[in-house]
Amino acid sequence: MIGLRDDTDSALPAPPPSRAPELAARIFAEGGWLEARLELQHRPQQETMARAVAAAMKADEPLLFEAGTGVGKSLAYLVPGIIHAVDQSRQLIVSTHTISLQEQIADNDLPACRRLFQRTPELAAYAEFRSAVLVGKSNYLCTTRLATALKDKQELFTTPEQRELQRISDWAATSQTGLRHELQPRPSDDVWELVCADSSGCSKKYCDCHKCFYQVAKARCDAAHVLVVNHSLLFALIHVGEMKPERMARGVIRADDFVVLDEAHTVPEVATDNFGLSLTSVGLDRQLRSLYNPSKRKGFLVKLGENEALLAVEDCIEASAQFFAFIHDKLLALRSILRVREEGFVEPLLDQPLGVLLGRLNRIESKLPEGKVRDELKDRIARLLACRVAIGQFLTLADDSHVYWAELTGKRQTAVALRSAPIDVAPKLREVFFGCNTSVTCTSATLALAGEIGPFAARMGADDARAVVVASPFDYQRHMRVYVASDVPLPSPQEAKLAIESLTNYIGFCTQRVKGGSLVLFTSYQDMRKVAQALLPVYREAQRPFFIQGEDLSRTELARRMRELGNAVLFGTDSFWTGVDVPGDALSQVIITRLPFDPPTHPITEARTEAIQQRGGNPFNELTLPDALIKFRQGVGRLIRTETDRGLVTILDARVLAKAYGRLFLECLPRKEFEQLTLANRDEQFRPFA
Repeated sequence: MIGLRDDTDSALPAPPPSRAPELAARIFAEGGWLEARLELQHRPQQETMARAVAAAMKADEPLLFEAGTGVGKSLAYLVPGIIHAVDQSRQLIVSTHTISLQEQIADNDLPACRRLFQRTPELAAYAEFRSAVLVGKSNYLCTTRLATALKDKQELFTTPEQRELQRISDWAATSQTGLRHELQPRPSDDVWELVCADSSGCSKKYCDCHKCFYQVAKARCDAAHVLVVNHSLLFALIHVGEMKPERMARGVIRADDFVVLDEAHTVPEVATDNFGLSLTSVGLDRQLRSLYNPSKRKGFLVKLGENEALLAVEDCIEASAQFFAFIHDKLLALRSILRVREEGFVEPLLDQPLGVLLGRLNRIESKLPEGKVRDELKDRIARLLACRVAIGQFLTLADDSHVYWAELTGKRQTAVALRSAPIDVAPKLREVFFGCNTSVTCTSATLALAGEIGPFAARMGADDARAVVVASPFDYQRHMRVYVASDVPLPSPQEAKLAIESLTNYIGFCTQRVKGGSLVLFTSYQDMRKVAQALLPVYREAQRPFFIQGEDLSRTELARRMRELGNAVLFGTDSFWTGVDVPGDALSQVIITRLPFDPPTHPITEARTEAIQQRGGNPFNELTLPDALIKFRQGVGRLIRTETDRGLVTILDARVLAKAYGRLFLECLPRKEFEQLTLANRDEQFRPFA
């Protein structure tokens, strides 16, 4: 991926003054321009946030801001952010975790900002601000690489793959964005890899900047005052720029930018995934077979006529199969994930074959003339070298500050992945965000525990940042009812069967009593499947729309279906606890089946637990419980999305009543009062809104 950093050899000139604090005060004040021009209700919490964000941006200081649901936090940071960006000719980077929030910002919030500026004469100078949304390079079609693939299709593709290539070409003729997700059915990975923009073959040197989808998108991003990305892409861009941070006076991914991290409660988790190793058997095999596929006799190297290199690829494919099969049999035959604690658990069977192949590829590359083919080969060499280095680091457990593990991945759990992650991600986050001399604002509806943001600040490496918490303006006392089932068996191996039966009974009862939609949140995929299997006939007989995570539809599509149908039941696990936005009666109930504690056996959790114990701390109080409370708050937060929403939160985990820590979960609820349900009283006690 090509980074977005600018090379700046000298210090940047002093910026012009920012009017963000002054104008934000007038825009968000009671009776101010936001009320007058957009007819939006004045919210004191939103005004507080906008003023704090504007001040932090002007001072290039960090800010941690929890804004409860309904505060209007997007406008509270976009409006002052746009003003600051235009005044100082700087770029605002807005990063989100979910696609739904990206779409909200691009389709609703940024147009609202433009209308505000257009309708307010004093703000007319900001009405022409430019914005863009950027996704990863591999999502864009490169027309130059497409033309090359069409020209070389006999050497690269089998007949079915050639038909797939032609389908992509036909779609490209009418597509406005060239984004992969627009093409349905989804194009095959093997073909898309040779036509997407994620290559040196896609660059200003070779591409028509008016035709190549990625180059058009990049030009739009370069010129934007506001650039919207997701957290994973943000970290990928940070990785690309790590080689030259000293060339920037300030900025996170490009010179002089400033950043807002929305849905910031997910940043430590995303950072953990992105600051370690991740190599899969499928990914390496695809790289090798794109060079040369022995069974198809196709591939990038075929047209170069280098037989020795083809043989070296075959050797690597065979060695890779043996290497990953050995890891599977030794580590993963009985468990799908296992931590690796000692080096030397497997022979480096791939190192020598990869070394031979890289040597031959380097010799071929040195003889090629300058051009696209040579640049493409350089890319492939760099990626294979990165794989070789990653495998070496994994086998030697190279970094004491990381935890290493192997796991089975993919839909069928057949691919072997080698993974590592930092045990403590805070130092890295402190370096890449809060050591960049620029404003970084972290915001979410759930950053604090018992009103304190300190634990989150510590995980972010932002201990010195100003922290503010403002509550939601919604009337939860009138619009939310909370029920706790007190007679569901507590989680234990001995009571597992009885617990599933009880959960099934309660979920069937509660979802049938509520006329609108219900979101049922699980912590175990296995439990979700068992309950779904039992209740599917019930919903079919009632002609009730029923969806379950993992069955073809994406989270975004499932949320869209819920909004449209109005009375659907949706079962979801981990990713559905956050970011799902279904306002109105279409989501009238959230059912929490179990408190969302992370499995203590996951290698990351295990390693962090050990680190806390070594310094004399309490892992449950410092790690397990805070993570579960944040996730619980997120799950509950799916229910009330607008000021007119009403609904029920139903908790089917009696630990909130039976355990000392349970009160902390109850205190997280926006409405503190609740009623207990039992099989004996639920017919009378359970009262959905009419």
